[in-house]
Amino acid sequence: MKYTIEIEINLPRKRVIDLFDNPENMKHWQEGFISFTPLDGVPGEVGSTAELKYKTGKRAFELVETIIVNNFPDEFSASYKTTGMTNYINNYFIEVDENTTRWISENKCYARGIVKLMTLIMPGTFKKYSMKFLKDFKNFAESKN
Repeated sequence: MKYTIEIEINLPRKRVIDLFDNPENMKHWQEGFISFTPLDGVPGEVGSTAELKYKTGKRAFELVETIIVNNFPDEFSASYKTTGMTNYINNYFIEVDENTTRWISENKCYARGIVKLMTLIMPGTFKKYSMKFLKDFKNFAESKN
């Protein structure tokens, strides 16, 4: 499953990147976020890995993030693997003007088993969930201005 979403943030691109690229901020805009633990390599560098833990309701899960591209301020791409699914997310940050940044997120989801069935039956749910992250980041970032 592939989809692209985008949002405009009313902040300069440098400020957006500073907030996005700080793992300490994840708790402010990723619902259910518990922790970010580096596993291998220098955090943020291409090839590095980290474990991200979340809890939504009674369900706890972990993702392993692998950095694929770190070319800030233009692009940040990573894979996120968990049981039954791998997501590849390419993030692009476009300077619309000196006070506005467009964040474009290209998502590719490869699922197995029951998760694959869910992507076929309810593809809009995944897109909606991803868009919530962008909106929550926008709200967090603009409140920090």
